[in-house]
Amino acid sequence: MPMADRVHPMPRGPDDDDADAASSATETTPLHPSFHRPPLSPPPGTYIVQVPKDQVLRAPPPGRARRYKALAARPARRRRLRRACCCACAAAALLLLLAAAFAGAVCLLFRPRAPALSVESPLAIRGLDGDAALPLAPELDAAVRADNARNGRVGVEYRGGGGVAVSYAGRALARGAWPAFRQPPRNVTVVAAAMRGQGVRLAEEERRRLAADRAAGAVPLSVEARVPVRLQFGSVLRTWTVDVKARCEVTVDRLAGNATAVDRGCRVWVRPLWWWW
Repeated sequence: MPMADRVHPMPRGPDDDDADAASSATETTPLHPSFHRPPLSPPPGTYIVQVPKDQVLRAPPPGRARRYKALAARPARRRRLRRACCCACAAAALLLLLAAAFAGAVCLLFRPRAPALSVESPLAIRGLDGDAALPLAPELDAAVRADNARNGRVGVEYRGGGGVAVSYAGRALARGAWPAFRQPPRNVTVVAAAMRGQGVRLAEEERRRLAADRAAGAVPLSVEARVPVRLQFGSVLRTWTVDVKARCEVTVDRLAGNATAVDRGCRVWVRPLWWWW
C-alpha cells in the first residue's frame, strides 16, 4: 500500500474530551429530570419493616392465635347447639304425641267415669244443740256412699291422707279423716266418716240464722272431702295419684241425735285428669 493512503490517528485534545462528556450527558440525561428525584429517607428513629404478603395472610400474630381459633370455631358451635335444640324439641313433641295417643286409646277402650258420691241418712249429730253463744264442740258421723257402677272395667283406689269436713254457711264445724279403700268396677261402697270440732264460735248473725233454720226443721250443711285417688285399668295399668275434691249439700231436720239427711247433690272436681266429668 502506498504511504499516501495510510490514515494516522490524530491526537486527542481537551476539546475532544469535553465533546464526549457532553455527548454522554445528552444520551443519558432524561428530558424531565424533576421526575426522577431521589427517594426520601425516613426521619431518624423510624423503622420500616417489610413483611411478605403470604405470611400476613396465613399466620396470625401469636397473641391473637387463641382468639382467632375461638372466632373460627363459633359458627360450628352454634350449628351444633341449634341442631341439639331442634332434636330435643322434636323428641319432646314426639313424646307428647305418643302420650296423647296412648291416653286417647285408653279412654276409648275403658271409657272411665267418675263415681257418684252421696251422703246417706241418718246423720248423727252431737254438740250443736246447746247455747250457740258459747264455744261449741260439734261431732258428726256421716255415711258416704261411693257408687262406681258406671265403670265396667275401671277400679278406683281411695288412698290414705284425705280429709272430710262439714260446715254451716261457710263456717267450719268439724273435720275428720277419709278412710282408705279400694273399689272394684261396678261396685257400691258405703264408708263411715267421723268428724270432730273444738272451740267453734258463731257470730251473732250466724246464731240467729242457725236458730231460724232449726226451728224450720231444715238446716243446710255442706260436706266437703279431699281424697287422693288412683284409677286402675284392668289388672296392670294404673294412673298417678291426684287429689279429688267433692262437695255435697245436705239438709238435716235437727241438730241432735240421728238427723234425717236429705242429699241435695254432690259435685266432684279433679285436676289434671281430663276424664273426670
